[in-house]
Amino acid sequence: MSYYQDNRGMGFSLFPPMLKLLLILNGAIFLLDSVIFEVLAFNGVSLSSYIMEYFALHPIQSGLFWPWQLISYQFLHAGFSHIFFNLLALWMFGAELEMIWGSRRFITYYLIAGMGGGLVHLGMQMLPGFEGAPTIGASGAVMGILLGFGLTFPDRPVMMFPLFIPIPAKYFVLIYAGIDLFSGLFSTNSGVAHFAHLGGAFFGYIMLKHGDDLKIYALVDKIFGRSKQQSNYGNIIDYPFEKTYVEVVEEVKPPEPKGTMTGVFMGGREITTEEIDTILEKITAKGFANLTEQEKRILYEVSKKLD
Repeated sequence: MSYYQDNRGMGFSLFPPMLKLLLILNGAIFLLDSVIFEVLAFNGVSLSSYIMEYFALHPIQSGLFWPWQLISYQFLHAGFSHIFFNLLALWMFGAELEMIWGSRRFITYYLIAGMGGGLVHLGMQMLPGFEGAPTIGASGAVMGILLGFGLTFPDRPVMMFPLFIPIPAKYFVLIYAGIDLFSGLFSTNSGVAHFAHLGGAFFGYIMLKHGDDLKIYALVDKIFGRSKQQSNYGNIIDYPFEKTYVEVVEEVKPPEPKGTMTGVFMGGREITTEEIDTILEKITAKGFANLTEQEKRILYEVSKKLD
């Protein structure tokens, strides 16, 4: 695994594989749709119109809804600013999550958050007074990623536009969700799918708290099997992609007796392998989101040493 140093000095991949794939897919589809399909036509209708008809998320009552649209709508965007800010937020908040969660867990979470956002939006469109237009964009999935970041790193400072004042990530998420809720209730014809954003956050929360209990990640891993990965020690290993980077490193690193020193220092003291084992056991029992900020920092420092 190849990791770079971010400005906090922690082991960090700027473009982990699944995030990189999402950025490339969204960008390529946007260019195809806006540059090529817009000028090509079939029976006098642009190919871009066909893309919108079959792959945007249409209201159920319109007669144009198809189940695959819950996924396909996430990869369509209305303009440059729409895709730019979605992908910027995805990169800013998603790279670190994929490094911690693993690629398969990350993409499963992302797509389910986007699908959940679509389902909530479809439900709201069936109520009187709500706009029944087709919906496109990755905003629901990105809002799920934003919520995941806020719950994983609740005290991490985030710069909030337009104030540009750093606030803890947990408050940033609450403010953003509050704005969406207010706008969704009082600006129902604004052209922005606010309830898709809220739905993405809600389903993201369910995945964070109960994804393992519901066996969602285990099911995905069972469907797609196991994948080979090159370890830091040069050997090829098999592991479920739902496992995190730290869990994989724990499996392949040379065995050490419990209680020995790791060579990792925090707060003027050296971390022991027994502390690392305790943290990994806590992840297995309760999930990564239940770790304290101190425990997460310890895992970062250990992963950096193993690079």
